Amino acid sequence: MMQLTSVILPETSSQEYPDGDDGGFDAIVVGSGYGGSVAACRMSMAGFKVCLLEKGHKWEAQDFPTDCFKMMSAVRVENRNLGVDLGPQDALFQVCIQDDALAATACGLGGGSLINAGLVLPTTVRARRDPKWPKAWEEDWDRCEALASDMLRAQSVPMKFQNSKIMEGVIGEEYDKNIDSPIKLSMNFDIEQVSDSRMSQETGSCLACGNCLAGCPYNAKNSTDKTYLVSAIQAGCTIKTECEVQYMVRNKDDSSKEEGRFKTRSQRRWLVFLNEFDYIECDIVILSAGVFGTAKILFQSQLRGVPISHRLGSGLSCNGNSVAYLAGSSAPLNAAGLDRKQFSNIPFHERPGPSISSSYTSSLGFAIQSAVIPTAYPSFLFKGITTYGWQSGYGFLYGVTDWLKHVLGLNHGQDMVLNAIGHDDSSGKLTFEKDTNRILFQPPHDHLLPRKVEAFQKLAKKLGGVLFMPRFRSTSVHLLGGCIASSDVSSGVCNSDGQVFDKTSPTGVHPGLYICDASLIPCSVGINPCLTITTASEHVSRRLVQDAIKKNIGNFVDINFDKKPGSIYKGKMKRIFDSEVVTTEIMRGQVGGMPCTAYLKLKFQTSSVVDKTNNATGEKAHPLLRGKVGGYIECRAIEMDKMYIIHGEIDLCETDIRTPYTQYMHYRLLVAASSGSRYVLEGRKIMNPYLLALYAWRESTTLNVTLRKITDNMLGEDVMNLKGKLHISFLELLKSVFALEGGSRYDKFTIRCQHWECSHSGRQLKQEKRKYPALLINGYATESYCLPTEQDDLVRTFLKDGHDVWLLHARVHWSNSSNHFSVEDIGRLDIPAAINKIIEFYEETIKVHVVAHCVGGLAIHISLMGGHVSAKHIASLSCTNSSMFYKLTTSSSVKMWLPLVPMSMAILGNNNILPMLQESTTSYRHWLLKSIARLMPRYERCTCDECEVFSGIFGNAFWHENISDTMHYWMNKENLPRLPMAAFPHLRKICNAGFIVDNNGNNSYLIHPERMAMPTLYISGGRTLLVTPETSFLANKYMKLHQPGYRHERVVIDGFGHSDLMIGEKSHENVFPHIQKHIELAEEERSVFRTPREFKYMKEALAWSADPYEDEGRFGSWIFSLIIILLLVLLFKFFFLLGFS
Repeated sequence: MMQLTSVILPETSSQEYPDGDDGGFDAIVVGSGYGGSVAACRMSMAGFKVCLLEKGHKWEAQDFPTDCFKMMSAVRVENRNLGVDLGPQDALFQVCIQDDALAATACGLGGGSLINAGLVLPTTVRARRDPKWPKAWEEDWDRCEALASDMLRAQSVPMKFQNSKIMEGVIGEEYDKNIDSPIKLSMNFDIEQVSDSRMSQETGSCLACGNCLAGCPYNAKNSTDKTYLVSAIQAGCTIKTECEVQYMVRNKDDSSKEEGRFKTRSQRRWLVFLNEFDYIECDIVILSAGVFGTAKILFQSQLRGVPISHRLGSGLSCNGNSVAYLAGSSAPLNAAGLDRKQFSNIPFHERPGPSISSSYTSSLGFAIQSAVIPTAYPSFLFKGITTYGWQSGYGFLYGVTDWLKHVLGLNHGQDMVLNAIGHDDSSGKLTFEKDTNRILFQPPHDHLLPRKVEAFQKLAKKLGGVLFMPRFRSTSVHLLGGCIASSDVSSGVCNSDGQVFDKTSPTGVHPGLYICDASLIPCSVGINPCLTITTASEHVSRRLVQDAIKKNIGNFVDINFDKKPGSIYKGKMKRIFDSEVVTTEIMRGQVGGMPCTAYLKLKFQTSSVVDKTNNATGEKAHPLLRGKVGGYIECRAIEMDKMYIIHGEIDLCETDIRTPYTQYMHYRLLVAASSGSRYVLEGRKIMNPYLLALYAWRESTTLNVTLRKITDNMLGEDVMNLKGKLHISFLELLKSVFALEGGSRYDKFTIRCQHWECSHSGRQLKQEKRKYPALLINGYATESYCLPTEQDDLVRTFLKDGHDVWLLHARVHWSNSSNHFSVEDIGRLDIPAAINKIIEFYEETIKVHVVAHCVGGLAIHISLMGGHVSAKHIASLSCTNSSMFYKLTTSSSVKMWLPLVPMSMAILGNNNILPMLQESTTSYRHWLLKSIARLMPRYERCTCDECEVFSGIFGNAFWHENISDTMHYWMNKENLPRLPMAAFPHLRKICNAGFIVDNNGNNSYLIHPERMAMPTLYISGGRTLLVTPETSFLANKYMKLHQPGYRHERVVIDGFGHSDLMIGEKSHENVFPHIQKHIELAEEERSVFRTPREFKYMKEALAWSADPYEDEGRFGSWIFSLIIILLLVLLFKFFFLLGFS
């Protein structure tokens, strides 16, 4: 028996994934630099469920700035002296200026490794002998250092570049020149020497361009996102970018036991908050957010009751860093970065080389390095604007003059950056400004600074030119400390294993809270510290894994167990909710006779909380009537500091069974203080509509509250239970109204989804494993699956196989015609909404088999690779004549290349929906476009006018001999009364690019292959009409390269063109069996994932594989293309003559 139901999806919304399950994660790693990447890698490889959170986004090679204009959007400057912040929050370069100090850090997936010089230098003996250096590190330091160097793929600089030769000639005798032992860089000079198992597929070889300090635009740098994080993802780690952690609190059981209302989703130890409302649960928190980031998280957590050592923020070191700029030198320094246009004219050995390729250690205790200036750096800023000239008379005007010489092509000398690294006294200090939630810093004293300036001056005299020194006493790019490791809580924040001290705990440490980055380094190291940080992180990670195994954290599995690879996702902890309203509320009054003020932030979402049944009526309350509460409470008589809300709920219309006609606004708040105490504040306002106006105002603006301290009654403590009232004034109420933000996230569009329920899937299959449902996604406007003229269409075929079937009619379908949409809208909005509806319908953990044709295939790849649909919900993917690539025949490519689409859209004007039926009433614009379409050349002509118009617009979609007469009549006379053409501009961009791009033509999707973790089948027609078999060939090769752990197939079916793959008379014999077999194997492989041993040589084989179905008959296509061009010329001539007449 077959049931047909129609499910209306009222308004579509986009969705972002992933999320851990409701049970949270075994470990959360905050940050992805030299510390966080190591911890995420080692924990994931040990079999734990790990999630890495990164504030910045993933930077691809093409995203790094290559000129001054791009650099402006990649920098954020926070000038604390002027109170000015410029630039995006997640900019690649983060520059902080305070008093007479400047500190620069990086933000992005990979942290500082993205923009540093990549020097891999062993930790100095002086640092390891420092009294502050933890003795426990020495037990395995050399072993961890070798492991870190191997993972970073350190390679020796292959030759001496011009800059190094010049420096070697002018450096003084007091420097160790290290001539016989070239320094190593975390960079690929010879890519063939690197093992494939540890290499990202995008890794390239160094071109010696000198742009390392602005991010390598050629993927030659072995930043942590290409080393440790690649291994972490392969081991199952989930990475969420654009997620900034604010603070974390202990998930104490006592609050749940006492109130019974603040229960979290699981019994994990820690709650990691991304904002005031949303958090992720875990057993282990590993802080690796950098010196500023880690300290800020700990400061904010301390305010919420997490006891931290009073040494938090102390021990800050700038690693003795000083910088100078040498301008106008007459020496051939060759220290300016190259752009792409210059490579062909300059041989490798004459290029600038890596940013830093030599380092010279002085007997005075510091090292001097010369650096190449990237092309993206605005060098004029370093000549008298942010610096001052050492010689008198050289300032801002010198920089202007030098710039004019450069523009006019005159001889203006050569520039170079000089960098000094040494040892300071690590006496710097980090403090936290509570009102602004900002970290303030005070740099340490550098007693060698005068000696470094003297060294710069000597080099400037020998090289010639003008020396510019910074206007800041301290200029640091190598921050260390702030949360230093020590033997006890009185002298440090954590122990040598990274465990954060807790003086209130019997064990002396917070269980499951670790620091694993530069913050724990207790002293300056005297050299570029990336290897030192990585080595310390290896030590901490080793102890961390051992401790987690001993304490049975999570569902630990054997380290050799093959897990499914993880993924990189954007942003949100959960999906983007359909509707959201946010406002603020300030109430003042007294609690227990003491002044109290509540600063609340309220958030209401349609999916934010579980539906709650009304106590009086038994009905479920609307989710927008229930929300979350954040903010803080001030009651100085109880706690001197603010009491922050760590979990708050509000119900706008709660009723009591004793007073069913009275509604209450009910607040339940769990608050925490810096003293470690926790309180529950519960209150309600009366919202009775039957009260007189006078009483209504008083009751609805008065919150009757009870404040109760959470205590352990076993200790015999007195329970504090205070009552009081808080009021909101008329002025504050007006402010709350004006502060309302948000609203519906819907795009106000309705789509349809038909559902057929298989008669076998009910009672008869109760004893069997239920088969996953199938979601069918049509091509552009036409129907391909539910065919009334065919007895064996794909819908009926799947029903016979025991699958429920869902058929999506997206906004491109004629029944949902829209004037404004793109292919991206289908993938971003419609498909996620359909999959959400399917998941909601079955009310269980369900996966979906997706079958997509033509534009539907493009849209599903946009959904998956754009992060709008998670691969964990997809059982298999089958695409016909489409994929993430879209390769057209020559004639179709020429049509898309020519301005036919812009001309057509101009002809249509504001009404982009074209009537297709011959008897339809049409405007002059529609008639003109249909007339032009009839003139277009094509492979086959037809006596049916609707077929002629359709094939003139698209090209022939099928071979007439492959479909029945009844099918042909239904397709043209009944199936397509209207053709929405709004998506054609975006479709043209995709066709011209040859792969899926966003609305702006940017490659936003192919850069995320990690989101395609699923078995795939790509089918092409062997008798090419619109889309060539190269489409399926490239897709299959792409999937085998990037997701080798899954089964990927490709089929080319002779005799079929485009749409006739789905609607042909013989489709059920020649095409459908391939899809059925693919889905059947996916059902059998529900828990199967290939091990690396099964695809050891796959990449080598794919590297030289060619398409056996490559189209050889292109001569006819070129003839059609010439006819199209000739026709276009005639049309232009016609309109030209018409204009003169």
